[in-house]
Amino acid sequence: QVQLVESGGGLVQAGDSLRLSCAASGLTFSSYTMGWFRQAPGKEREFVSAINRSGVIKRYSEYVKGRFTISRENAKNTVYLQMNNLKPEDTAVYYCAADRHNVVPSTSAGEYDYWGQGTQVTVSS
Repeated sequence: QVQLVESGGGLVQAGDSLRLSCAASGLTFSSYTMGWFRQAPGKEREFVSAINRSGVIKRYSEYVKGRFTISRENAKNTVYLQMNNLKPEDTAVYYCAADRHNVVPSTSAGEYDYWGQGTQVTVSS
């Protein structure tokens, strides 16, 4: 059974940093492209960042580029999202997702096969 478990969310002030982690089990982690998405109240789920299997190719939303960094440790079956200079508009539930088909990371939620339960990030002004 595939499980993706996010952690690291919390309540911070604008300008602070957080590091999200997503621990995967039940799959061959190095064979999956991994992504982060987020969903704010009343809004649709949106792409944040994604990383290919080897960690070489990374993609970012225009809203987080330059502030967020995605990385992965295949030996630990874990993907990370380092979030710096957080803004109130970054407030959302952040989800980790795994895609077994696409070699180049997709920005489309529909391309991802497995999802975590999400972790709340709240940024106060």
